[in-house]
Amino acid sequence: MTGRNFLFTSESVTEGHPDKVCDQISDAILDEFLTKDNTSRVAAETTVTTGMALVCGEITADCYVDIPQVVRNTIRNIGYTGSSSGGFDADTCAVLTSIDEQSTDIGQGVNKALESRNENSDTSTTETENIGAGDQGIMFGFACNETPELMPLPISLAHKLAYRLSQIRKQGLVKYLRPDGKSQVTVEYKDGKPYRIHTILLSTQHDPEINGISDNSKLQEIIKNDLKRLVIDYVFANESIKPDSDTIILINPSGRFVIGGPQGDSGLTGRKIIVDTYGGYSRHGGGAFSGKDPTKVDRSAAYASRYVAKNIVASGLAEKCEIELSYAIGVAEPLSIFVDTFGTGKISDEEISKLVSENFNLTPAGIIKQFDLRNLPAKNGGKFYQLLAAYGHMGRTDIDVPWEHTDKAELLRSLAQNDSKVLSLL
Repeated sequence: MTGRNFLFTSESVTEGHPDKVCDQISDAILDEFLTKDNTSRVAAETTVTTGMALVCGEITADCYVDIPQVVRNTIRNIGYTGSSSGGFDADTCAVLTSIDEQSTDIGQGVNKALESRNENSDTSTTETENIGAGDQGIMFGFACNETPELMPLPISLAHKLAYRLSQIRKQGLVKYLRPDGKSQVTVEYKDGKPYRIHTILLSTQHDPEINGISDNSKLQEIIKNDLKRLVIDYVFANESIKPDSDTIILINPSGRFVIGGPQGDSGLTGRKIIVDTYGGYSRHGGGAFSGKDPTKVDRSAAYASRYVAKNIVASGLAEKCEIELSYAIGVAEPLSIFVDTFGTGKISDEEISKLVSENFNLTPAGIIKQFDLRNLPAKNGGKFYQLLAAYGHMGRTDIDVPWEHTDKAELLRSLAQNDSKVLSLL
């Protein structure tokens, strides 16, 4: 997309969106298991609908977790309680569980990688160091210099709007808001760079009455004024590119949004993978994150590929970078590493790929150790992955996320500078 003029749109959703309710429940369960037993193998899937939450999947752990209580606490913290819960209440909804142990066929490949099962391999390493990938698949990581956190601007803005929408509800600044909500931002690009804000869209669930007013046209006028002032103006106050007189602003364009959350639509874990990553600006391997322990490369390798891409951009070797990794179940080393800098690289993509191979440990064990993925919940008071389950897993600045660190940028830069042809470009 470098050098082109185009419009690009990304969306985000609040924590009360039914799919995000499921993601948070699945990750809250993961947090609880890893806090009590950091070797837990977890694959927890959740679905919600009116008056019901169902958790199913495969979990192997040396501890007990009261899953129904975790589910209710998560729903309560999101805000589905009492008379305004809209047919989905933390204290009265049915909670069903159907949990089995992890398949032993999968476990044998994860417990000891193919490389370490080879009779000619080095057997001096520990079993933990020899773990294989928990599944086959492809994962993409991306970074670009459009924002300070090195994320595409449309998804960065969409997340900020959705987060602020939830914030004003939870802080009681606007008392008629309910938990479900969505945001969407369209950015106009010129010569491949963000140029202006084309469209801002906000949809928010709300009470049927506001201060005794039930006339819908008056309700929507109140909502539009409040959200323009408390959400849009607030978010863009510190942005370098702001809405202008031609920016299209749409607030509750359906005309009414009282019935929402799991009563309005059923939810399912892993159905917002584009919201979780780069807003569609980068490719996606198709694997979801929430509810999966770190041996699942759908999650851990997606974090690692973001880390690699971000360090490449932070080093100045490229303005944009996309990394693809691929894995086979039970095999530790990635099958392939692909680098694409979209013509913005200061050195060739092949040279960058060589730097990646030589300076990043991209085995499941290496990734887990690099980011301390098994211990993050315990280190953060029992809640870490659940915090990622809304407002994005990448580009987070509100919490300390290890794959957002740029601690290898200087190393990559110095290694590239050893080539005299590169020195003048950096």
